[in-house]
Amino acid sequence: MIESLVEQIEARFTEAEAQMGDPDVISDRERFAEVGRSYNRLAPAAKLAEQWRLAQSDAEGAKELLEEGGEDADLRAELEDARARIERLEEEIRLAMVERDPNDDKNVIVEIRGGAGGDEAAIWAGDLYRMYQRYSERLGFKSETMSADEGAYTFEVKGDAAYSIFKFEGGTHRVQRVPETESQGRIHTSTATVAVLPEVEDVEVEINQNDLQIDVYRSSGPGGQSVNTTDSAVRITHKPSGIVISMQDEKSQLQNRERAMKLLRAKLYEAELQKQQDALSAERKSQVGTGDRAEKIRTYNYPQRRITDHRIGLTVHNLEAVLGGEMDEISAALQDAEKRRRLEEQAVG
Repeated sequence: MIESLVEQIEARFTEAEAQMGDPDVISDRERFAEVGRSYNRLAPAAKLAEQWRLAQSDAEGAKELLEEGGEDADLRAELEDARARIERLEEEIRLAMVERDPNDDKNVIVEIRGGAGGDEAAIWAGDLYRMYQRYSERLGFKSETMSADEGAYTFEVKGDAAYSIFKFEGGTHRVQRVPETESQGRIHTSTATVAVLPEVEDVEVEINQNDLQIDVYRSSGPGGQSVNTTDSAVRITHKPSGIVISMQDEKSQLQNRERAMKLLRAKLYEAELQKQQDALSAERKSQVGTGDRAEKIRTYNYPQRRITDHRIGLTVHNLEAVLGGEMDEISAALQDAEKRRRLEEQAVG
């Protein structure tokens, strides 16, 4: 079975490689971008397939020499090493080719809200906002704030496969520390909720304009040209779902309306995805989900400099670095856990 999978990887990668140099593909911007994404997704698996071929060759060579010349300690060690590499590479190849989440290539919209803990929860929401901003910057992604208020932040992250990385951040983030607002030095527990929405285009979510109630009003934000002097703020109510989106950070009513509609589309798309997930049997629900807001996913303990992700049982002791945007270890572990879960589901299926 692994042989056929390797052959499939090699054929698909060769085809993608050829298309990358095809003038007809190059001249078509959208097609070239799509082929480029396919090429980049297949490249790691193709490298593993190449290493698997080499390990197979090493094992066959060592085995032949042992059969011809009799037992030899060095050849036996070489054979065992090659077999161990083959076993490891077969697992990595299967994981590399696991069926991906169809939303993985999308940009994301992230919402952060202070939860339990009063003023400290609002401060904690701001800390998470800055953590994600720094992480986005480290990844080379473009981050754009849509709205920012005390304890409430909404921003976009644009970059190649941004959703595949940020989707694991959805849920309740708990912090244990001495609050800035506490004079007695006692450790408090506060929370903030994070929602991660795949950004969707107009064609993916159909919105009936008759279902919308659109109100304009004067912004209550900080001063500046046009702000507080014109009715630039926009509130959109989607009557069938009851979803209400307010946007006031931009000076232009048109800009605020565009941003509000973008967020509304993402929320309606998320609601539809949630319906689909709820329809699945309990056995097939993901251990590492896309972020139920009520789910307590991670604890940040300041006294012990410890971060624990409860979904996969991962604990790291580099809290300052993670809050500074160095989230790679946690993200990689969560992605690996999702791949293994999907691999198990495919095997069952």
